[in-house]
Amino acid sequence: MTLTELRYIVTLAQVQHFGQAAERCNVSQPTLSIAVKKLESELGVDLFERSKSSVRLTPIGQNIVDQSQRVLEEAAAIKDIATAGKDQLSSPLHVGAIFTIGPYLFPHFIPALQKAAPQMPLIIEEGYTSNLRKRLRSGEVDVIVVALPFTEPDVVVQPLYDEPFVLLMPEGHPLAAKKEIQRSDLDGENVLMMGEGHCFRDQVIEALPNINQQPTTAAPIRTMTEGSSLETLCYMVASGLGITILPQSAAIGAEYRGASLITRPFAGATPARTTALAWRASFPRHKAIDALRNAIYDRSLPGLGVINS
Repeated sequence: MTLTELRYIVTLAQVQHFGQAAERCNVSQPTLSIAVKKLESELGVDLFERSKSSVRLTPIGQNIVDQSQRVLEEAAAIKDIATAGKDQLSSPLHVGAIFTIGPYLFPHFIPALQKAAPQMPLIIEEGYTSNLRKRLRSGEVDVIVVALPFTEPDVVVQPLYDEPFVLLMPEGHPLAAKKEIQRSDLDGENVLMMGEGHCFRDQVIEALPNINQQPTTAAPIRTMTEGSSLETLCYMVASGLGITILPQSAAIGAEYRGASLITRPFAGATPARTTALAWRASFPRHKAIDALRNAIYDRSLPGLGVINS
């Protein structure tokens, strides 16, 4: 068996789809399928149950994938140790971020990071917290940008900044007349939400547990549509389907989306989230982490409260 084969089965276990696993591993689907089958033949057990519509781990397959994950983590640690002897700002830095942070933060800090470390290639990706967590542990990414709370054994987590939530609505909405939004103002409103699996959805519900709990007075039927991204929610609001709650970074420039959209802050204790960096404790390129952190602070978005500088 090889580390490549172990990476294939770990990835396949995560996405449960041969095509998506092959794409993530940058190989063709037949290549990945043959490698998985070869490993199963070598081990003498079936790791996955296959059907036309799904791929799932067998019980023994789950145990083997768990062990493979640990092997990949140790292999990544070996690479980290070797990298420590090189120029820390010349090797590629692989940065991941959750979907509700990456699109708004990447364009702001990348120019500053490239200026500070021009010889360091930068690889960026977006994903769910759960997937980024696994890819960090396996060494597939070096550092991730996530929203707290986030805990993981042998991973350093450093808070970066606090980001308030704001209400996005059409310019003609009745709540647009207010300078600040009370939580009770949302009673009876159709608040559009992210889909299941997005941590921002959970953060909004935790901060504002009463939203969408009261019968709406704006329309006889509540729109139950959920967005796959913050951009989707903005377009849904522009289409008159309801209002939504966004982190401050995503709300910047909302008025330039081709529709009359405006934002309003919340009154009192403003709902907010804390964004943080997370990296393996064994990762030796501290200068690269410092350069990334400094670039984020150097080009931080308006309205964000820096925690550590």
